[in-house]
Amino acid sequence: MIGAVFKGERVVELMTFDDPTPGDNDVVLEMKASGICGSDLKSYRGTYSGKAKIEGPVIAGHEPCGVVVAAGRAVTGKVGRVGSRVMVHHYKGCGCCNDCMSGWTQLCTDRKASYGLTAHGGHAKYLRVPADTLIELPEELSFEAGAAISCGSGTAWGALQRLGFSNRHPILVVGQGPVGLATTQFATAMGGEVIALDINDARLERSKLFGATHTVNTSKTDALAAVGEITGGKGVPMVVDTSGSALGSLDAVRCASVWGQVALIGMGGTVTLDVSEHLIRKQLTVQGSWTFSKAWQADCAEYVRKHRVQVDALFTHRWSLEQASEAYELFDAQKTGKSVIVFQ
Repeated sequence: MIGAVFKGERVVELMTFDDPTPGDNDVVLEMKASGICGSDLKSYRGTYSGKAKIEGPVIAGHEPCGVVVAAGRAVTGKVGRVGSRVMVHHYKGCGCCNDCMSGWTQLCTDRKASYGLTAHGGHAKYLRVPADTLIELPEELSFEAGAAISCGSGTAWGALQRLGFSNRHPILVVGQGPVGLATTQFATAMGGEVIALDINDARLERSKLFGATHTVNTSKTDALAAVGEITGGKGVPMVVDTSGSALGSLDAVRCASVWGQVALIGMGGTVTLDVSEHLIRKQLTVQGSWTFSKAWQADCAEYVRKHRVQVDALFTHRWSLEQASEAYELFDAQKTGKSVIVFQ
């Protein structure tokens, strides 16, 4: 089979690999959709500096979604049956620590793999994963929607769950890239009023299509002044920062109200805060939110199904595997929105 590999220096190479076969506790998926995510760009650019050891060429793609076509002899249960439509919780841990058993495999201190980063991912026709990484994809949802839920949209959902968000509160979403738009989309679906911040006018205009009621371009207007005007000087009780930038994270903290809560989900940025002004005197709660648990991934898919959230509307481009190089070039240049590789 052919798989897309990041070579660093913004190079994607299509390489030939053997078709996978399942081990006793594994399944093989035939890929139907494999999302392109902003966190791919570190590997694409060659700037990934994680501690995990990467050996040999690794097939990219950590938002895989497809159909089970083979299962190991020890695999049991409905979701692992041949023919099942599934998403993947794209981490493999030790399987027996508290984090693994509670579905937070990414927090395992003995994490074995991150699919698409340290082990083969979804940018190929087939993918082998442990059966216990599978999440059922509801029949009503497209494979593309399943791919988005498998990281980008799921990460947005996870942040809102961490905040305990409900329609009682307005919410500020910093950054309106794919994850920011997904946050805006879910918060709107839950009945919230969304203030959207970004430095890109086109992204802000698009955020209105996903429910943003107010938009602020922070390259032209001070975020605190603009949000203060919108909220009558109170600030916003719940904030999600998806920007991955130091300025975005600082704006998130600055614009939060007294007793506010801030969830940081954008990777990157070093922020300097005035502890007294920004945190203590506002009684502020600031928390990180790293993707989602297996249970939250399933909950997200069920919410999308039940409330008919149009996750597919996030996609601006669909690509074939053979177009992976062009897809990442344009995505890296921010000339596309959420993109996905689809398989016939």
